[in-house]
Amino acid sequence: MTDNIDPLVSVVTPVYNGGKFLRECIESVLSQTYQNFEYIILNNSSTDDTLEIAEDYGRRDSRIRIFSNDELLPIIANHNKAFSLISRDSKYCKVVSADDWIYPECLEKMVGLAKAHPSIGIVGAYQLSGGNDIWYVRNVGLPHSQSVISGQDICRAHLLGLQRVLGNPTSVLYRADLIRNTPEFFPNPTQEADISACVKHLRYADFGFVHQILAHERIHYNRATTSSLDNNAYVSAEISDCQEYGDWYLSQSEKEERIRDLLDQYYRYLSSSALKFKDKDFWKYHTDRLHELGYRFDRMKFSKGISTKLIDLLLNPKWTIKAVINRVHTYYMLRGMSSPPKS
Repeated sequence: MTDNIDPLVSVVTPVYNGGKFLRECIESVLSQTYQNFEYIILNNSSTDDTLEIAEDYGRRDSRIRIFSNDELLPIIANHNKAFSLISRDSKYCKVVSADDWIYPECLEKMVGLAKAHPSIGIVGAYQLSGGNDIWYVRNVGLPHSQSVISGQDICRAHLLGLQRVLGNPTSVLYRADLIRNTPEFFPNPTQEADISACVKHLRYADFGFVHQILAHERIHYNRATTSSLDNNAYVSAEISDCQEYGDWYLSQSEKEERIRDLLDQYYRYLSSSALKFKDKDFWKYHTDRLHELGYRFDRMKFSKGISTKLIDLLLNPKWTIKAVINRVHTYYMLRGMSSPPKS
């Protein structure tokens, strides 16, 4: 590959107080085998050494452009602002979250697939995720022989819960014209707006997939992904996406049945959470979220779910103890500890 024939890629890192991991993130971008890129770092009014680190690298590499917000923006608004800063000449856009990194062949492999198939609007790949002693590979499920999939097919499978391969921003590459076609590429303010963007923008484009681990997601407590996991925000986001985009990919009966199933999942989760003594902020989040989706909190369904869960716990004491142990282990892993602190 040579610079004069390779399309320009805009790499963006929207970051707030990311100083702890930012150097590793930037180094991963600068280590790419693909060389024709610009690198935009948008500092979201950080209070740590994020800006100093970014400026240090900016002085050393002319491909790096640094911007800084005067006021703190919500996370999705900051991403959308970063998208607005990409060059008019860029063909593709790649997000790299400040606490993640990408492997050296990431851009080369993703751009190569997108160039070979111009109908592709978004390219995904496997992603290694984890921290401490918990590791797993995300975005699995497609046959290895399948590298180009109709956007209609992949979004239909996603909405029906049959595939989970659309990935988070660090594991995907976007075609830049899709970003320019709308003032807000991430179409809602939720932390799952990246998935919503895939479902929205693949209506008339194909999805490409590189069957290789090209990105690494660091799981730790101080990140949006962990917050979403703690609140199980993904189920409500799936309901929202079905409501917003389901008519594009599903029949009316499929859409209605899927939303019913997701609501049942949501209440099973909420009923289970009632036995874990969640605080009032947790319950406010979920009652507000149901209201946003157009539903009132169903106390009868909630109470029925609690009764079912209690019966299950009484009938399966061995499973209950194991679940508690796993929950405690995960809690401390996400907070950067291998085990509970000793007194």
